[in-house]
Amino acid sequence: MNLSSNGVPIPCTPELFGPLRPSADLLPPRDPAALRARLHADGYLYLPGLLDRSAVLRLRGRYFSLFPPGLLAAGTTPEDGIFSGRVPDGLPEYGVAGHPAHTFVRSAAFDRFVSDPALASLAALLLGAEARMLPRRILRHFHRGAHRASRAHVDFDYMDRGSPAVVTLWIPVGDCPPRTGALVYLEGSHRLPPEEYAPLRDITDRPADRRQICHDLELTARTLGRRWLWADFAAGDVMVHVPRVIHASLDTTTDAMRLSADVRFVRAADTPDPRWLTPWSADDGA
Repeated sequence: MNLSSNGVPIPCTPELFGPLRPSADLLPPRDPAALRARLHADGYLYLPGLLDRSAVLRLRGRYFSLFPPGLLAAGTTPEDGIFSGRVPDGLPEYGVAGHPAHTFVRSAAFDRFVSDPALASLAALLLGAEARMLPRRILRHFHRGAHRASRAHVDFDYMDRGSPAVVTLWIPVGDCPPRTGALVYLEGSHRLPPEEYAPLRDITDRPADRRQICHDLELTARTLGRRWLWADFAAGDVMVHVPRVIHASLDTTTDAMRLSADVRFVRAADTPDPRWLTPWSADDGA
């Protein structure tokens, strides 16, 4: 595979990439304690097939049906989410007021989807207490040619004004193999002290934002001596990760567009970062 992130190539070699370990076999009622232990050990849980595939694809269709004509390739459906190669004229910047992503995260359809009891139950099990979903729920949409992806980062740097006991659930809204822009996780990186990767923050394409670690994923892996872990994500899969694990996303190079949702949970009794208590907007600065 030819892979890149933010336009920077990264060789797909065994030295730099390895497989994510699936954990669906530990889901309740099988072994809740082992599931918690694995999240602590690996920093993530890869849960294939946790959600109903058809429900995920319906959500994908609802989102892409909000766009004006021209975004989707002729002869394809909104559920397919196939990019035509052209963004319609007059579309607002991604995720701000007036853009479909901004509208969609405030819709009843999106709220019903992320309120699936399976997600809240999983979060409560992992947090060891009643869980509360944070209102700032993010929708990510990338298409080929944009060379835009999430840089290497840890979630806690974006939500460090509240409880550190947070779990993130990343939900691919459609099939999402690496070339479609999947998330990748730096192996065992949740155990690294921040000062070990702090020098990488100086090597960035966004020098004004010190929260990001690095936009060069190969350099990050080689500097820290760890592999990026990946999977061929499918609609219905869910990733869970802790706030200190380093992760990033790859560029979308397929005709199928990448669509995903991020939802985060804290313990109901904890005080969350106040920036996460209002709905997401791409220009909110959080």
